[in-house]
Amino acid sequence: MEKKNSFNTYRIVFTGVMAAVVFVVTFFRFPLLGSKVHFANAMCLLSGLLFGPVYGGLAAGIGSGLYDLIGGYGLDEAAVTLVSKFCMAFICALIAGTHKGHDNKARIILGGVIGALSYVALYMLKTFVYQHYVYGYPLDAVWITMGGKLPASLINAVFAMIVAPIFYTALRPILEQAGILEKLK
Repeated sequence: MEKKNSFNTYRIVFTGVMAAVVFVVTFFRFPLLGSKVHFANAMCLLSGLLFGPVYGGLAAGIGSGLYDLIGGYGLDEAAVTLVSKFCMAFICALIAGTHKGHDNKARIILGGVIGALSYVALYMLKTFVYQHYVYGYPLDAVWITMGGKLPASLINAVFAMIVAPIFYTALRPILEQAGILEKLK
């Protein structure tokens, strides 16, 4: 009888691979309405759907946090990004339940919607805290900044809500047929 180790090699490797995907996809961005639109949030949600709350969350957080470090945003920004992207994938995976074998399309979509919107809320909270408490801007300026970032954040969220379930639906059968998802349990 083989003992299952919660830190198996497959989990570590696929968490690293998905973190790398999140990291690379974050480079594909363009400015819009005072913020940046990118495709990393879709990969963060996909991480949660494929690998569950903890490992999917780690892939999302590590990949995005590394991007911030490499991009020169600083350790504090990278840490906040790591936590908020982890939360996005974690919440998505918990609601979708795909890590427990649930394959309910409504739960997958709901998980993606709530996961993406939770990130928007956390990003807006971070913006508020940094603008008002770290940089000392008056509340009027903070609200204007947040209002400028919200449209792009919502575009990122909607894109992620649409793309992540589609990619999950396409990739899951391939990973199951290859026996990879079984090795990740």
